[in-house]
This record gives sequence, C-alpha cells and structure tokens, in this order.
Amino acid sequence: MKKTIMTMTTVAVVGLSSAFFSSNVHAETVNNLKDKQEQIQNDRSEVKANLSEAEEKISKVLVELETLNKDIERVNDALKENKAKMDETEQSISKTKEEVEKLEAEIADLEAAIEKRFEILKERMVSYQKSGGDISYLEVVFGAQSFGDFISRVSAVNKIADSDAKLMEEQEADKKEIEEKQDKVVDKLDNLKDMKAELEDMQSTINEQKKQNVEKKNSLKEKKSELVTMKEELQIKDSNLASLEREVKQNISSATAPPAQAVSSNRSESSSSQLSTLSSEKSKGSSNTSAPTASKGSGGMSAILNAGNRYIGNSVYVFGGGRSASDIARGRFDCSGFVSWAFSQGGVSVPASTSGLSGVGSKVSYSNAQPGDLVFFNTYKTNGHVGIYLGGGRFIGSQSSTGVAVANMNSGYWKDTFKGHVRRVR
Repeated sequence: MKKTIMTMTTVAVVGLSSAFFSSNVHAETVNNLKDKQEQIQNDRSEVKANLSEAEEKISKVLVELETLNKDIERVNDALKENKAKMDETEQSISKTKEEVEKLEAEIADLEAAIEKRFEILKERMVSYQKSGGDISYLEVVFGAQSFGDFISRVSAVNKIADSDAKLMEEQEADKKEIEEKQDKVVDKLDNLKDMKAELEDMQSTINEQKKQNVEKKNSLKEKKSELVTMKEELQIKDSNLASLEREVKQNISSATAPPAQAVSSNRSESSSSQLSTLSSEKSKGSSNTSAPTASKGSGGMSAILNAGNRYIGNSVYVFGGGRSASDIARGRFDCSGFVSWAFSQGGVSVPASTSGLSGVGSKVSYSNAQPGDLVFFNTYKTNGHVGIYLGGGRFIGSQSSTGVAVANMNSGYWKDTFKGHVRRVR
C-alpha cells in the first residue's frame, strides 16, 4: 500500500514537472516569435519606406521621360520645318543665280550692240573726213548745182543726220539700260549673299538642334536604364518582403492561435495592409491634383514683357514660326515672330519681320533703353536678330539654340553682335 502511494506520487510529480517544462518551452517559443515579429515589423517598415522612395523616384523618372519625349518630338518637328526652309532658300539661291546669269548675258548683248554702233559711227566719221574733211552739212547743201541737186542733198543730209541721231539715242538708251541691269545684278548679288548667310545660320541652327536631339536621346536611354534597374530592385525587395511576411504569419499562427483564429488574424492584417495601401495611394493622388496653373497677365507693357515666360524651356526655334495659332500653341517661334506675338498680347501691333521692326517707333541710345524696347543684333546680317529688352542688360527672344529664353547682352555672343540699335515702339 505504501509502495503504491509512493509510485502514484512519483508519477504525479513527473507529470507536473513535464507539464511545467512544456509550458516554459512554449512560453519561450512565443516570446522568441514575438521578438522576431517585432524585428520583422521594423524591417518591414524600413522596406516600405524604401519602396515608397523608389516609387517616388520612378514617378519622377516617368515624368522626366514624358517631358523628354515631348522635347524630342518638338525638336524633330522643328528640324523638318527648318529643313523645308533650307530647301526653299536653296531653290531661291538657284533661281537668283539663273536671273543673274540672264542679266549678265543681256548686258553682254547690249555691250556688243553698243560696240557695233560705235564702229558704224566711227566709219561714218572716217568717210566724212575722206570726202570733205571738216566740211559741215550746210556746205554740202549749199554746194548744189541745181534745185534738184539741192533737194537731193538736203534729203541725204537729213537722212544721215537722222540716222546719226537715232544711233546716238539708241546708244544712250542702251547705256542707261546697262546701268539699270548692272544695278539689278548688284542688288541680286547682295540678296544672294544675305540668303547664303541666312542659309549658313539656318544650317548652324539645325546642327545645334540635332545635337540637342542626340543629347536628349542619350539622356532618355540612361533614364530608361535607371528605371529598369529600379523596377528590378523593387521586385526583389517586394518578393523578399512577401516571403518573410508569410513565414512570420505561419509561425505566429501555429504557436499562438487555432487555425480559424489564425485565418481571421491573417484576414484582419491583410485588410489593414490594404487599407494602408489605399490610404497611401489616396494621399499620393490628392497630392498630384495640386499642380500649379498658369495665370494670364494683365494688358499693356506688363503683358508684353511677361508673355514669353510660359515658353521658356518649353519652345523651339523655327524659321517663320509664331505666325499661326498652331505654331503659337506649340511654342514654335523665330525671333521676329515671337516679338510680334508678344506685343500683340499687350494690344500693340508691330511687323513680324526684322526689316519691318527695324523701322518702327523711334531710335534711342542703349544708355536710355527701357523695358519693352526692341534690341537688334547683327548676326548673319545687319539687324538679323531682334528681342525685347527687359532691363539690366537682359532681353527675351526666340534664340536659335534655345527657343524662347532670357539672354545677357552684356557678355559673350550677344555683346559681340549688339551694335547699339535700340528702338522704342510706343
């Protein structure tokens, strides 16, 4: 009986010890899992922060890519337009050369005719000298032997005199025509020189635009490469995060809660995660709706000076641009087209050519220049470029290499080509 009681007591003690040991082990496992869970949550917060930063960078890159694509498209359009202008100019040069050659041929014919008349007159003078020396027409007439001879001599003298007079008139008329044609040739050649200079400037512009296009394309490729790398890194991080999250959930579920509760917990956490994601996306969406909008300027000089601001960094130089609604909407201007459009924004009408603008208003000295005055530059020809003075040695205009931009006329290229020509429109 005593042995039996002792045996039961031993079994009870062993049973209690086993239960106590099992409970301690279980508690220790749960604590370790909770510590691990806390660490994973911290790691997850850091990964989420990195993911958020990566998404923000990707968003910025996408915006830059879109901007680059628009810039490239704009430059490509400008290249086509300028190439068409260049072809048109080359045709004009060819046509002008033909006109010059035709004028030179006509001049050669006239000079030959003048030389022929001169020989006739010279022969006639020799004949006069041989027949009568320096005898005048009157001596010939009054030397008649009869009335009939007198009439014959008068008629002959009149014919000779009329012929000589006609030859002289033709001679003078041809000389005058030669002078006029020579003046035309000079004008044509001057225009040809200007056209060649404009063609060279146009070629320089196209080369500069091609260079910009290449640079932008290279930048686009680099941005694409960076974007692909970002996406790959993001996918790896996201995959690692998902695996880690599943493992932690499974361990916690098996250690602390029945399957049903674990599923419920998982659903709860999943819902919480979805709400967090939706909240984040909503926050991002709301932040993107606050993009600034351009405001319209007031009338008068303020509108003229500020009209081009919205095109700075968002335009391209096109020969003949700025004279249609389509060009203006797409920011396509040449220098005079931009100036004419900018003044129209302030209710002032001015010509859309540098030659026309160089004669408007009154000329003022550069020392007295005021914002809104026109400033001219001798680029490929005198007054080949024009802009609107802003003050402080700065002007705004459509430059061939930049499109609409503010430039400094007190240094560099613009200082070298500015010769003090300033005009005040008002």
